[in-house]
Amino acid sequence: MTGRTSSETPIMSRMPQDLSIVGWPVHTDRLVIRPARPNDVEATWQIRRMISVSCWLTSAAEDRVQYSDKFLDPERISKMLVLERGGAVIGDLMLAIRDGCAQTEVAIQAKGVEAELGWVVHPAHSGQGLATEAVRAVLRVCFEDLGLRRVTAQCFAENVPSWRLMERLGMRREQYSVRDFLHRSGKWMDRMTYAILASEWRARSLAH
Repeated sequence: MTGRTSSETPIMSRMPQDLSIVGWPVHTDRLVIRPARPNDVEATWQIRRMISVSCWLTSAAEDRVQYSDKFLDPERISKMLVLERGGAVIGDLMLAIRDGCAQTEVAIQAKGVEAELGWVVHPAHSGQGLATEAVRAVLRVCFEDLGLRRVTAQCFAENVPSWRLMERLGMRREQYSVRDFLHRSGKWMDRMTYAILASEWRARSLAH
């Protein structure tokens, strides 16, 4: 999905983010999560070009050369993680660190304190809880390793598996936007924004 810029939102740096503080790769019960590498172009292209996947993405991966150029852009690849299962790439996950909104006098304190997540899993591996497993692990990275205070994610309202995943992980629905996003099909679609604070994540982790 897309982000927005307003006069009250700090202008984001376009320099690649640095996730080197994290002890990659991150292992879950069934997955290995690691930063994307240039040679992941083909595997991620094969997943993202599938219609059942691309229909929910902001940009459809229709052209292999254009996709490769976009994938290899330093800003893009620096916020992309790859999901592996049994040594094979089965999806990817965006982890984009961002500044929080703040008044000018305290803007420095809001730099790099939040993140937005997004994810893609090969349809052949859907329905097995793998996306939930991956996002849960990356939330832990965000709050424990990176010390962030808030994480958000967006999806189309019609993408039911995506928002149900967010609710399973304790994320709050903060916004429901009615027909504010023009889909490439020509249809104006509803969107939802979810978020979770570090304090909420810790309380939930203790409860479980």
